[in-house]
Amino acid sequence: MGESLAGSLKITIITPAHRGSKSGNRVTGLRWAGLLRQLGHRVSIATQWRDHDTDVLITVHALKSAEAVIRASEQRPDIRIVTLLAGTDIYPNFAPPQTAQAALRRADALIALQPRALEVLPEELRAKARTVVQSATALSAPRPAQFSAIVLAHLRPVKQPLLALSAVEQVPAEVPIQLTLAGAQIDSEYSQEVMAAVAQSSRANWVGPLTRRASKLMLSSSHVCIVPSSAEGGANVVSEAIAAGTPILCSAIPGNTGLLGDDWPGMFAAGDDRGLAKLLTKAASDRAFFDELCLQTRALQPMVAPATERAAWREILAQYE
Repeated sequence: MGESLAGSLKITIITPAHRGSKSGNRVTGLRWAGLLRQLGHRVSIATQWRDHDTDVLITVHALKSAEAVIRASEQRPDIRIVTLLAGTDIYPNFAPPQTAQAALRRADALIALQPRALEVLPEELRAKARTVVQSATALSAPRPAQFSAIVLAHLRPVKQPLLALSAVEQVPAEVPIQLTLAGAQIDSEYSQEVMAAVAQSSRANWVGPLTRRASKLMLSSSHVCIVPSSAEGGANVVSEAIAAGTPILCSAIPGNTGLLGDDWPGMFAAGDDRGLAKLLTKAASDRAFFDELCLQTRALQPMVAPATERAAWREILAQYE
């Protein structure tokens, strides 16, 4: 391994998302870099392997970083490799191509963002996998008088913003509610559908992609955060909403139940806009239900504390120091 200070490792994080990207992969890579520097390690971020002088290679997204893992392990047999299993690595079915399978076998450790993800792994991979829940911090902001909901996600079919739009239109007219969509137009055809639906709605608006600060403020100022996705590996927005104390209304998919539990009171069947509409109506009109959602959300805050994620990484890397 490269020469390191006692207890300090040279770490390279490879993420498929380039500098300036607002993708979840980039956000995760940057957050991990900050946490690992706090632990005293020297960290650099790259988008591909270039025979880095490094002790530990951390790759964000198994499928997209498979070739980097294979090249690194061939060029540097002594390197330690830790790979994050992203949502599209795991769902809807765990069936990686041969290159990715080889890369997963060569990794020394695998990281999942919520425990349900481990259930889909074969035993040989599950034995070296562990859960590291994404941490988040919050900024406080006052909530408006009118009940407000937010979908904080880029406009892609898997994120299901159209389902949220359909649900909010089904909330009874006597229940005031406003829905905000915040995220970039990633899929142009699908984004046009979303924009058309927003234009026809008196209850919804789209504010485009937000800075990290703006997204945190908007989360804190919303009464609920909607996560209607058809698949997630363990969405960072769930951690951010918990940190903000903003209750989550979400689809009952493993990526959400793995973080919130199967009995989360704000859960609806995936793809069920009527179920979401009923939850929105209840949260907006039933104070006791809303207060219970807030209470259960705050109870999860230790899970997403930066200190919790930092401790998990300290334990993982201790064996390589």
